[in-house]
Amino acid sequence: MRRPKNLSTATVYILALVSGGIGILAYSPFDYWPIAFISAFGLLWVTITQPKKIALIGSFLWAVSYFAVGVNWVQVSMTQFGGVPEIVSYLAVLLLASYLALYPLLFTYLSQQFNLKNPWVLASLFSFTEYLREIVFTGFPWLQFGYTQVDSPFYGLAPITGVQGLTFFVILISGYLVQIFYKLFRNKVILYKPILMSVSILILATFTQLFNFVEDDIEKQAVNISLIQGNIEQQIKWDPNYFNSTLATYNSLIFPLLGKSDVIIFPESAIPAMENNIVPILSQLDSLGRKNHSQIIIGTLYQENNQLFNSAVVLGDPNHPYNMSQAQRYNKYHLVPFGEYVPFGKLLDWMRKVFILPVNLSRGNFIQSALNIGNNSFNLAICYEIIFGDQVQQNQRQQQSDYLVTISNDAWFGTSSGPWQHLQMARMRALELGKPLIRATNTGITAFIDFKGQIIKQAPQFEAITLTHSMHPTKGITPFTLLGHWLIYGISLIILTFTIFFKYSKKYKMNK
Repeated sequence: MRRPKNLSTATVYILALVSGGIGILAYSPFDYWPIAFISAFGLLWVTITQPKKIALIGSFLWAVSYFAVGVNWVQVSMTQFGGVPEIVSYLAVLLLASYLALYPLLFTYLSQQFNLKNPWVLASLFSFTEYLREIVFTGFPWLQFGYTQVDSPFYGLAPITGVQGLTFFVILISGYLVQIFYKLFRNKVILYKPILMSVSILILATFTQLFNFVEDDIEKQAVNISLIQGNIEQQIKWDPNYFNSTLATYNSLIFPLLGKSDVIIFPESAIPAMENNIVPILSQLDSLGRKNHSQIIIGTLYQENNQLFNSAVVLGDPNHPYNMSQAQRYNKYHLVPFGEYVPFGKLLDWMRKVFILPVNLSRGNFIQSALNIGNNSFNLAICYEIIFGDQVQQNQRQQQSDYLVTISNDAWFGTSSGPWQHLQMARMRALELGKPLIRATNTGITAFIDFKGQIIKQAPQFEAITLTHSMHPTKGITPFTLLGHWLIYGISLIILTFTIFFKYSKKYKMNK
């Protein structure tokens, strides 16, 4: 494709910036899912219709705009709780956005280098660069287009291909839209083939919601679960002067639930002290739980052999009184860079003073046992790591737990869109794996989510409140639970391999 003659370079760059920036509107709390296709259209338009230099600059501008607007909530924690000057916080957001922009830039570079324009090939290549974004430097797979489709008519793709398959779908349809509009723009000629292809794909994607891989298991007894949202302000959470006040808040919330709820779940690091230092408090909770036949999952900071873990422990086991070293426990695996640990060891250790949590936590194992409570099992993920679909899927495939649980503290990000985006990603995990998901947070958004990713019950943000619901487990298994993202990666690899093979075969024949 050649560049339209009546579009100046400045116009191309402006279109790139605008189409990237509006991408945030496709995510929660806005949830205008069609905008994902418009935003992706902007990236693909720049990538395949512009000369190489303009395409590279344009795609970089698109990506910086997309990520800088989309993750602007990062600066909230730095300014409000880290004491970082506002200008420095925005520069940090811009730096993060510039790093994340390298992956769309790589996508554009390879597309230009190999003259790739077929929508299927572009979607496959984009899957590859998104995979890199998910694993390099422990990964940051935030703002993947697939998350925007959790409420769209195409949500049925998620239990089959996962969020990456939905991202593939968004790029595929957007690629056909570029073909259609480019031809109309240049020659005012309607291309019926890409129209027919895109409409056919949209119809097929819509029909996937008719597949019922999973359903409620009404033969099993429902579990009565209560979530505790303490609403402890981040400014005072770790202040020792407010420790007793925090305990009083949680006591007032949990006591009415004891004996009425089978499972009670606290948020991440609920009691602001190391577990080793609050054993008497946890032992008392454990005793109350056993006495009232209510088991408790509570987030803690746990130290073992000079290693400090962001952890969650089970209390109230009727057969075993609480013992810190022997209790059922989950230790967080995916840690937040510069929040829970400093990457690259001593090389960046000086930055610990700049960021919020000047400690280096240790990682738990990638695969961990589910937490068993009564006749049910709970697959846990703590805060940030719920965004890593591969980790949650691999744990679920091995454990086959009845429920997904995520505990979090999104108070770091105030009233920004960050907690809403985080909730949207948790909803995708429930949809992918066909399991009900339970989300307990400090300030919100605390919610019960069904196996289709839909919110059943939701607590208001910034209120000290409890939320109770009776949930049935499900029966059945989704293809994504078994195959993970390797299904869409395998399809992408096959498409890219055949594309390279045919291109070089054609080039060889021409040179022969």
